[in-house]
Amino acid sequence: MTEPVQDILIVDDEPAICNLLARLIRKDGLRAQVAHSGLSALEAIRNSPPDMLLLDYRLPDMTGQDVLREARLILPGLPVVVITAYASVQTAVDSMRAGAVDYLAKPFDHTKLLSIIHSILAEKDISSGPLSVHQTEAVDEGSSNLEECMGNSQRIQALAQSVKRVAASSFNVLIMGETGTGKELVSQAVHRFSSRKKGPFVPVDCGALPEQLVESELFGHEKGAFTSAASRKLGKFELANGGTLFLDEISNLSWAAQGKLLRTIQERVIYRVGGTEPIRVNVALIAACNLDLAFAVERGEFRSDLFFRLNEFTLRVPALRDRREDISYLAHRFMRETNLELGKAVEGFSAEAMELLFRHSWPGNVRQLRNVVRQATLMADRWIELQNLTLNDQSVTRDLPMMKPIPENNEDWLEFPLKEVVRREVAQLERKIVMAALRQTGGNKFKAAQLLSIDYKTLLNKVKEYSIECGYN
Repeated sequence: MTEPVQDILIVDDEPAICNLLARLIRKDGLRAQVAHSGLSALEAIRNSPPDMLLLDYRLPDMTGQDVLREARLILPGLPVVVITAYASVQTAVDSMRAGAVDYLAKPFDHTKLLSIIHSILAEKDISSGPLSVHQTEAVDEGSSNLEECMGNSQRIQALAQSVKRVAASSFNVLIMGETGTGKELVSQAVHRFSSRKKGPFVPVDCGALPEQLVESELFGHEKGAFTSAASRKLGKFELANGGTLFLDEISNLSWAAQGKLLRTIQERVIYRVGGTEPIRVNVALIAACNLDLAFAVERGEFRSDLFFRLNEFTLRVPALRDRREDISYLAHRFMRETNLELGKAVEGFSAEAMELLFRHSWPGNVRQLRNVVRQATLMADRWIELQNLTLNDQSVTRDLPMMKPIPENNEDWLEFPLKEVVRREVAQLERKIVMAALRQTGGNKFKAAQLLSIDYKTLLNKVKEYSIECGYN
């Protein structure tokens, strides 16, 4: 039995855009209706209910937000994807508040749009009730498209382009980014786009290697090399031969281990512990670090010669707070994954819950978002509400209203606990001092840390804690 052709309603006041999208959709085997105003769109929804709505945010007679609300009243469960050239966090928040299931900024990739359409329509077919709130298709970490794993913001698109460029080279790659940003995902993408993609990808967590086992883990050992060496063991370099070796959190390696690694990179030869035979290895090398290695070199904590060997090309993974337009996509992806894991059917996020996700500062980045959404999905019934979100660190951006401010009049302080007054006063003073140091150093965090006589990690924590905007390293 032939499946019915599904119908997409395109609403945009630019005829050229409508015609382009209609041709794209029809070529993909779907039906397309076109409307150039909000009123004509609502009339089409009443007379010929579509399976999905592609909606421009700005229309001549109504706002996209108004059309969205009216459309969902006429046809509950109608999935709506908002498309706009006026991309901002607030636009995304407003769209989600009104009931949009996804949000794309112009210009967008046509393949990406078709992927969204098919994902939403496929899940509509599976669903037994009104269509859930969905984003783009859930993709596992092995996807060849970095945007599908991490989002479609401009920062991630730029990162994806850099990944493809360096993957075509033989450069050693250094990936820098805060904990939880997805550095291993980026390393996997470099491997997948490289000529070594059919070879092994071998990750090593350098932070989890005991000092006495580093050499054995990286280079292997011969039988009898030490007391517990009951048999020969291949090291990570040999296991990665013909493929890619990913050294995560490389700053945790001791000075001695760094020297041995440097020699291996230079000579492309290893010696197993307890062995005398040189073994030639052919691996692509990717290293990652959650702090800026240049600063570690400056402080004498990392070898400069190894740094320059590793740093033939640097990829910087942005923090989640610096690409908030990806939050909705990621949150819905994690919700769907948890639905499948738990056998639940949570449909989406309330407007208040989504707004809090947008405005939270996410010190733990994507990893923290995933944990929060997983827990919320577990606790939620039909929708994830504000009370389902557990944000223990209470970090929010400065534009989110927080607690009642401490009054200027000293006598009015008595209504606040002494500890709270002191904590806030200290925090305000700390923030002013950190900002003053950053201004004095032109935004250079390395020099600011030195000026304040604190280590670099402490400065980064303060910048995150106080949501200080600084576009420098």
